[in-house]
Amino acid sequence: MYDLLFRATAETLQSIAADPKRLGVQIGFFCILHSWGQTLTHHPHLHCVVPGGGISLDDSRWVGCRPRFLLPVRVLSNRFRRLYLRYLEQAYTAGKLRFHGQLQHLSDPASFARYLAPLRKSKWVVYAKPPFGGPERVLDYLGRYTHRVAISNNRLQQLQDGQVTFAYKDYKDGRQQKLMTLSADEFLRRFLLHVLPEGFQRIRHYGLFSNRHRAENLARCRELLGVSAPVAPPPQNYCERYRQLTGQDLFECPQCQKGQMRRISVLPASAATTPWDTS
Repeated sequence: MYDLLFRATAETLQSIAADPKRLGVQIGFFCILHSWGQTLTHHPHLHCVVPGGGISLDDSRWVGCRPRFLLPVRVLSNRFRRLYLRYLEQAYTAGKLRFHGQLQHLSDPASFARYLAPLRKSKWVVYAKPPFGGPERVLDYLGRYTHRVAISNNRLQQLQDGQVTFAYKDYKDGRQQKLMTLSADEFLRRFLLHVLPEGFQRIRHYGLFSNRHRAENLARCRELLGVSAPVAPPPQNYCERYRQLTGQDLFECPQCQKGQMRRISVLPASAATTPWDTS
């Protein structure tokens, strides 16, 4: 199902961007799978980062989008809905879907068709906006989700009497910080919803950013835009980068939150000891 999400999203963006009535260009972008909400509920969706333009279909020039507008959201939504449902039906026909528990009835083709029918008419949510604070801020935001699953340790507040308490932001109530308590079983169930299959790629690149031709495509983009390749910044100390992203100091004592932990020596492994006399 996640593969279908990536496939339908990529085809939607590329086909509409290439339409001469729209931009008429080849675009590049990458997608990041994000499956959780603040309370660990299952909310699978993709974040897509797309430059504001692309290379013309004849490869002769760079075509930029209008200010604060890339592609029409309603057109994106309708195309994505059609493609995703088409690929879902194909997967069903090929026998690639399995239904268990309360979804067992969908194994019947007639029931499956009835289930899909209202989805063809409902509005599917596709949202596009320019980055607030610039590209760097977007990448920083998304970087927080790429190497962790569902919840960070600093949100965990308490484990007591088989109950887990954690902090979350209530976006429906002005982004207020609140606490939620779940049974340990329910907490683990929600957390495991977001553990992906081994080897699954949750970050994927498409179009001009596809792995095979990325270097030459980016060189062509810079040539058409008349800009030079960026100079790589000096490597940043990982401890400082961690502090920027999380607001926490890796060297701060976790007990008193005041002292600084510094390595002063390394104890060598002890020499081989004399075997015990067990006689």
